[in-house]
Amino acid sequence: MENTIKNQEISKVVNVLKYLFVIVPIVAGADKFTNLLCNWEQYLNPTMADILPFSGAVFMKIVGVIEIVAGLIVLKKPIIGGYIVSAWLALIAISLLTSLNYLDVAVRDLVMAISALSMAKLSNILK
Repeated sequence: MENTIKNQEISKVVNVLKYLFVIVPIVAGADKFTNLLCNWEQYLNPTMADILPFSGAVFMKIVGVIEIVAGLIVLKKPIIGGYIVSAWLALIAISLLTSLNYLDVAVRDLVMAISALSMAKLSNILK
């Protein structure tokens, strides 16, 4: 009985994290096309921007598509999607850390990456 209650509580946490990592990547990804929340190009590492074969705006639209797809994967396959979102957020954080810009956002993204990884691991336990 006690394990059932624990599993129900873990399931609640997993569901909250699942929907968080469905909604946030999809909203952030969609906003890459509108820049209503912010100008996403400002977060692009200048070194990376210099080597891109296209503009930062085009790159951010590609990022937006990736984020939307990642959110949809979390919806359908939370274990796989959790690992994808975790890795994606860690890469964003590393990019920000190496540019020494937006360190607060880098730390936030690392925390979110750990949360996505936790969701994937907990989802795996419950399956």
